[in-house]
This record gives sequence, C-alpha cells and structure tokens, in this order.
Amino acid sequence: MAVQPWGEQGPGYGGRPPQVPAKPYAQPQPYAQSYAQPAPMPQSAMRAAHTDRDRTVDVLKAAYAEGRLSADEYGQRFDAASAAQTYGELARLVADLPSGPMVTPMPPMTAVGQPVPQTFLLPPPPVPSRPTNSTAVASMVLGLMGLGLPAVITGHIAKAQIRERNEEGDTMATVGLVFGYLASAVYTLLMLALIA
Repeated sequence: MAVQPWGEQGPGYGGRPPQVPAKPYAQPQPYAQSYAQPAPMPQSAMRAAHTDRDRTVDVLKAAYAEGRLSADEYGQRFDAASAAQTYGELARLVADLPSGPMVTPMPPMTAVGQPVPQTFLLPPPPVPSRPTNSTAVASMVLGLMGLGLPAVITGHIAKAQIRERNEEGDTMATVGLVFGYLASAVYTLLMLALIA
C-alpha cells in the first residue's frame, strides 16, 4: 500500500500534519520553608522558673544588706523579680550588682542549632597518677621483716629516687627506715650483750 501525501489522507487535514495543542510550561515549585530548621532561641528569652526568681531575690537581699541598694530600690526590684517571666528580665535587675541569677549554661549546639546529647560529649581527660617507687616498697617489707641494715639502705635510696622522679611511696620509705633503724639497734644491743 502506497503512502499518501498529507493532502490526500482525508478531509480535515488540509495538506498539513495534525496540530497538537501545546501544554503550558510548568513553573518550578518554590522550596517549602516549613522544612527549614527553626532558629535557636536566645537564653535571655527563655522562661524563668520559681527557683530562678528566688535566686535573684537572694542576690537583691545580699546587695541590700551590704548597702548597695536603698530600701526603695530593693522594694522595686523585689516586686519586679517576683513578676519577671524570662531570664533576661531577671538579669537586668541584677546587672549592676556583683552577682546575678544562677542561669544554667546552655548545652553545646550543633551546626543545625540542636543540643548535643550528653552521650556524644567527650569525657574529661583522666588525671595521671604518680607511680609508686618500688624501692620504697622493698624498704618497708625489709623493715617489717626485721632486716635492719637492708631496710635502712633501701629506704635512703628510695627517698632520693622519690625526690628526683616525683613518685609516690615516701611514707613507705619512712616506715622502712624506722623499722630498719629499730632492728639495727636491737641487733647492736644483742651483739654488745653477747660480747660482754
């Protein structure tokens, strides 16, 4: 079957290809602002509790007792502190006094403004402990066993090492020296008694 030209395909075409109605161009939708993260609230705008008001009143009482506030000033600030609703209002009442309301510090914030859970915070570094001098331990053991001369010698060596190395064990070295000298004195008396 031969293909007919456009003008011979039947009525209604008029020798031209059929026209397809054009669709309007779809405009891109704007970004939904509802998904954006809310801005973190400043600490001064946070609501104050009864305990915060009580701490502010304590500061005012101390300032009045020290003569920093007159009776009228204290009364006005006391009423304002009782009616304060935010940390900022409480802070303004004691801004010119040596101390202010004990506001709990804000937790560390992430890049999106959310508090970091305590689980993910790094613990404080451990405090290094000083090692115990082994010669001091030996001196104490020898002194308790009654070996006077070895306990005295190791005790003096341990004292010198503890000073140089900043180690623990000074008490043990002292105990070794005391028992070492006592044992040496006892042995010396026994030797003199035997000789006599």
